[in-house]
Amino acid sequence: MSGRIAGKVTLVTGAASGMGAAIVRRFRAEGASVHAAGLQPELLAALARDTGASAAPCDVVDDGAVRALVDGIVRAHGRLDVVVNAAGIIHEDDGATIEDAVWRQTLEVNLGGAMRVCRAALPAMQRQRAGAIVNIASVAAFNGSAGMASYAASKAGLIAYTRTLANRYGAEGVRANCLAPGWVRTPMSEMEMRAAGDARGIDVEAAFAALTERIALRRIGTVEEMAACALFLASDEAAFVTGAVLVADGGARVPASARAP
Repeated sequence: MSGRIAGKVTLVTGAASGMGAAIVRRFRAEGASVHAAGLQPELLAALARDTGASAAPCDVVDDGAVRALVDGIVRAHGRLDVVVNAAGIIHEDDGATIEDAVWRQTLEVNLGGAMRVCRAALPAMQRQRAGAIVNIASVAAFNGSAGMASYAASKAGLIAYTRTLANRYGAEGVRANCLAPGWVRTPMSEMEMRAAGDARGIDVEAAFAALTERIALRRIGTVEEMAACALFLASDEAAFVTGAVLVADGGARVPASARAP
């Protein structure tokens, strides 16, 4: 690795598994000092042992815990350079039948969690007049898929929120961008594909295989590829990039079926 964010003090939420864990691994390999936050202490501890990151159990819905975590990082290092908000949940729901509790929980974690972390981190970034925020959104923000009412709304809100940060704090040296993954092989996507496969009488692997026919690159993304995208947005290579949404979906939003064979 090239050390593209060497020495950068970084906080990654949702770090226990999936994209969050992959981002921790890649950032550590690139020389960052990483604090890996999440709700699964055993997985975080294992990740910390493997990578040298600091395990930081934290619920992003708990504002006091978020503030304590961020304040502790700033006290320990004197700064906070990068925040990656990868914490997220998903529920299958429908606009006509969605329950208030499901709606509130999804937005509280996916949108409110990112807001709380950014709110706590921004004062340090303002003082140092530098910082990079990477919020993990989703192409669901644009696609409006059935069964994704609360999830899509939370991710669309996250994009809008990120753009307000970019506009407000750019003059103070703080950049804010979104990464919008498409289908990526994670525990969350496997859960979705298991439900889809059960409805069609096929297994998870067959459901993933059928899905690739709708993707221009004809494959599912990997968490390592998403970590590479997050690394770019967090690094100085993206020094003139803010308020942007990097879509990494293998061309799933391209009308692949209209192409000549």
